[in-house]
Amino acid sequence: MSKLISIVIPALNEAKSIGYVIDSIPIDKLKEMGYDVEVIVIDGGSTDSTVEIAKKRGAKVYVERRRGYGRAYKTGFIIAEGDIIVTGDADGQYPFQLVPYLIRIMEKYNLEFITTNRFYKHHPEAWSKLKLLGNKVLSLAFMLLFGPKVKDCQSGMWVIRRSFLRKVNFYSEGMEFSVEIKALALKEAGERFLEVPIYYNKRLSSSTKLRIFRDFIRNFLCILLMRVKLSL
Repeated sequence: MSKLISIVIPALNEAKSIGYVIDSIPIDKLKEMGYDVEVIVIDGGSTDSTVEIAKKRGAKVYVERRRGYGRAYKTGFIIAEGDIIVTGDADGQYPFQLVPYLIRIMEKYNLEFITTNRFYKHHPEAWSKLKLLGNKVLSLAFMLLFGPKVKDCQSGMWVIRRSFLRKVNFYSEGMEFSVEIKALALKEAGERFLEVPIYYNKRLSSSTKLRIFRDFIRNFLCILLMRVKLSL
């Protein structure tokens, strides 16, 4: 019997890239590996043709009016039916072509949670200098408080077993969700946690939902709060 992989993609006005992102998922290869695939797009109320394009590509689309990166993922995790859940943004920066490779790593080492490291190799236009600096400062703070297993605390491409989600409760609604899920994964998955290097591309869409200074502060505070919370 085939196992099921759910690929959860939050989106908001990503008409320029959502088609490419869905098309880049190697569904046939995953089926050869014994996995059925469902693609779930959690749309934040797009005013362009994101929803229509995603549906034409065969994705299941759920419109989540409550805004927030974390809110989108929490909704997606509830809807997803897969034994394994893969995540990534709708802007074309994450290499969904690597999903079979990541699944093989998860299977080989019996992992519960894989996150990815965008600093390993990235397109010269993947970040502005300010965003790159902010990401590196946050990741350094995370490493100082949680150890060297996570070198990129802001990466949004993860591979998650359903068993991990049963053990945790999430609270974050915004961009800081990326910090929260990794901190919880380090604690709950333990030796079954791994960070894998990837190539991070430039954005295919023109807009970004990141509010640099606000999200930097919220992420930094989340790092501190999660360290205190998990130490209690």
